[in-house]
Amino acid sequence: MSLMNSASSSLRRATAVAGPSSLARRALSTSAPRALATPAGDLSSSQPASSKPQHMKEFKIYRWNPDLPTEKPQMQSYTLDLNQTGPMVLDALIKIKNEMDPTLTFRRSCREGICGSCAMNIDGVNTLACLCRIERAGGDSKIYPLPHMYIVKDLVPDLTQFYKQYRSIEPFLKSDNTPKEGEHLQSPEERRRLDGLYECILCACCSTSCPSYWWNQDEYLGPAVLMQAYRWMADSRDTHGEERRQKLENSFSLYRCHTIFNCSKTCPKGLNPAKAIAAIKRDMAFGPPKSDSQRQVIADN
Repeated sequence: MSLMNSASSSLRRATAVAGPSSLARRALSTSAPRALATPAGDLSSSQPASSKPQHMKEFKIYRWNPDLPTEKPQMQSYTLDLNQTGPMVLDALIKIKNEMDPTLTFRRSCREGICGSCAMNIDGVNTLACLCRIERAGGDSKIYPLPHMYIVKDLVPDLTQFYKQYRSIEPFLKSDNTPKEGEHLQSPEERRRLDGLYECILCACCSTSCPSYWWNQDEYLGPAVLMQAYRWMADSRDTHGEERRQKLENSFSLYRCHTIFNCSKTCPKGLNPAKAIAAIKRDMAFGPPKSDSQRQVIADN
């Protein structure tokens, strides 16, 4: 009996020793994620404040509400401390929407310059807000939606016509030589002919910087769509190049381009739509190259 009491007492002592340690481990496993998820601005007052001086900057943003159609568009000002926000214009817009004005409306998605959602006009240049650094020096920053487009609300343009034009070029592979087995194969040299074309993210920055597109966007396809049209004309696997060129054989779809290079200057991905359009015009005038190895590479070396 004394032996059993001794064993029970030893078990209780072991449990008493193990209990706090187990609880401590459990607390440690949950406290770390909570600490990592705490935003810098929400730290407790017991921690020392940042020693950085404030760096204030004013952002003037285009505002228009379709629910108030009688009110004219206006520029609304917001002032931010740049030491309390991220380095990109999109960071500033998100901070304004989250902390100052939840009615501010804009598109955004990937934050990596891949989706093209946050295209807008920033300080006079069409670009992506997620790739545009905030200019810390100088005065205020003016942000507008993409120019010469119908506006859904605030910084959101209506891209219905843009995507309708993109659909019209049939942006997919059309081939009469479907392999019986396996995949359509390309040589490395044939694949290289697509560089500088397939990287387009359809952000519409180039098209909305083109005066010809401003005035003729009901019929002129614009730089972005024409570059995608050439992307399929230049693909060695596609056998409908002649049909694609015939669709552009009119005075507006292609030939409203006057090669002023606004599109190439503003492209946030560093592509050259003007060069692709020139390649289409050459093919229309002289016929396509006899072999893909003779086709010009659009990507800048």
